[in-house]
Amino acid sequence: MSQGPRSGLAAVSSALLAMSRHLEVRDVLKTIVASARDLLDAQYAALGVPDDHGGFAQFVVDGVGEEQWRAIGPLPRQHGILAAMLREAKVERLADVRKDPRFEGWPGAHPDLADFLGLPVKDGEEVIGALFLANKRCAKPEGSCGFTEDDEELLSILAQHAAIALTNARLYERSRELTIAEERSRLAHELHDAVSQKLFSLRLTAQAAAALVDRDPARAKGELHQVALLAAEAADELRAAVVELRPAALDEDGLIATLRTQTQVLDRAHTARVTFTANGFRALPATQEEALLRVAQEALHNALRHSGADRVDVSLGRRGHGAVLCVTDNGSGFDPTAVRSAGRHLGLVSMRDRASGVGGTLTVESAPGKGTTIEMEVPGG
Repeated sequence: MSQGPRSGLAAVSSALLAMSRHLEVRDVLKTIVASARDLLDAQYAALGVPDDHGGFAQFVVDGVGEEQWRAIGPLPRQHGILAAMLREAKVERLADVRKDPRFEGWPGAHPDLADFLGLPVKDGEEVIGALFLANKRCAKPEGSCGFTEDDEELLSILAQHAAIALTNARLYERSRELTIAEERSRLAHELHDAVSQKLFSLRLTAQAAAALVDRDPARAKGELHQVALLAAEAADELRAAVVELRPAALDEDGLIATLRTQTQVLDRAHTARVTFTANGFRALPATQEEALLRVAQEALHNALRHSGADRVDVSLGRRGHGAVLCVTDNGSGFDPTAVRSAGRHLGLVSMRDRASGVGGTLTVESAPGKGTTIEMEVPGG
């Protein structure tokens, strides 16, 4: 991720802006270590966030390839110099970390570290992480540390801003957890109001059909037809709720695989043909991917439930330095200039809110009898 040293106020400003740009904790951690390694011209950088069990909840490195990182094995425990930084909350600047009496070794695949600069990341009096650099890329006399007092001061400034960025990211994730809980509560109400009522109607209609079978077979047939319609509507409500309850697939499979799976499920569940294509899309920060997924789900729901379309196409790709999602149907369409009330019914307000919430835009193209295209564009990650 790093491409050599940078210096000066512009470089520091760029690093601080990069840290504040991300909202996900993992993205913030990656940006911190990459910025620190770049600014101080070190071969390696790492940041560990401790857990309450003697290990690290998260540990992010820069300068170690994925294959080597996998070979190193499990995350480190809180021991040696790392434990000292967390426990004593002071800067550690060493000419050779391997010669320090607190050094306890590392796994065989671990890179060799020599000169070392590390310090705690603090939120007030609480130590929330340990940030360190190793192997300064400069000429240094035998037995001396390549990291200077100026490096120590610069890393301290970076760590202070890192603490702010990390705390903000944690607050954001907590806020998102509360939002998810609220959405689940809303879904529970929707299931009660919609599916429960339909199932109740289904039971009454089936009872009416049973009572009519002997004395009025024709009416009984009509009632049974209504049973089938109500059952199909209840199934649609359940499918929509299940799809909306599954954003966790993003963490495991990514946006492309998640959208492909969901469109395949909808294609099998509905008479309309539902397709998905992805071209040139690159992974985005988790907040943007979740917003794209939610907008796609809402647009698909509208197309399949309200438009009467027999074909819905979903695409995901690149546009300039950003990404674009497009959901197009060949249904009945509507007049976008006259949807003040319909806009809420179709979820357009919430879709626009989701788009703007991640720095994106939402456009709607539609006309009566001409189908609808919902397009969401977000800047690059």
